[in-house]
Amino acid sequence: MQNRVWLITGCSSGFGRELALAAAAAGDRVMATARRPETLTPLTRHDGIRATTLDVTDPDSIRTAVTETLDAYGRIDVLVNNAGSLVLGAVEEFTMAELRQQLEVVFFGAAEVTKAVVPLMRAQGSGTIVQMSSLGGRKTYPAFGAYHAAKWALEGFSETLAAEVAPHGVHVLIVEPGAFRTAFNDNKHVTRELAAYRDTAGATRQLTVDLTDAEPNDPVKGAAAILTAVDSPHPPLRLLLGGDAVDGLRAHHEALLAEVTAWEQLSRSTAVA
Repeated sequence: MQNRVWLITGCSSGFGRELALAAAAAGDRVMATARRPETLTPLTRHDGIRATTLDVTDPDSIRTAVTETLDAYGRIDVLVNNAGSLVLGAVEEFTMAELRQQLEVVFFGAAEVTKAVVPLMRAQGSGTIVQMSSLGGRKTYPAFGAYHAAKWALEGFSETLAAEVAPHGVHVLIVEPGAFRTAFNDNKHVTRELAAYRDTAGATRQLTVDLTDAEPNDPVKGAAAILTAVDSPHPPLRLLLGGDAVDGLRAHHEALLAEVTAWEQLSRSTAVA
């Protein structure tokens, strides 16, 4: 299907920007959004791309952006919830305010945008909702507790939504990238640091520094892979992106299965006699 209409959040850089460019290059129409719309000026120089303001933490901003998309294009065929942030710190290190802010952007923001668009897609009997999650939506690392909490919530919300909207012709695609060469690491919020977590959360913090501009994956290729999945007549519920994501999740699931097997006898001991 060509000439689809995309509404994409967080388009100032990274996956949002590349997805807007890839969709427009494929002949689709795009409403690119960001909290600061002036960052989108370079995108609007491309045919098929318009831009507007969308702050995922502001319900009025969400409603206005959806209305502007409908006024401009008449429909929404693909929603991409890409806007995100990263709070980096051990559970004891981050404050409750920092945890809530992480959830506001990554989970509640995506949930509110989704709920604004689902009725439109259900009524038209078609559509795809792309939720930009992460390998961190399925496995964990020290110092990413706030981020994992938000992404795991997004994954549970989205998997449930997928079952609910499938009878109405609407697909949900949960994208789980590994490390991509975007500005994501540059924009992280680092919490206070406690010496007690130097070898756990501290090691992860240092890894994010070392990985900056050395990430193994290309966001242009990642955007192309997402378009391929969206175009598929049978898209997956989840799409891993990057060899690091595939290898990391496979090892994680093997460890989970081994633990289930090791404790299976005790787990089954609870049956009513």
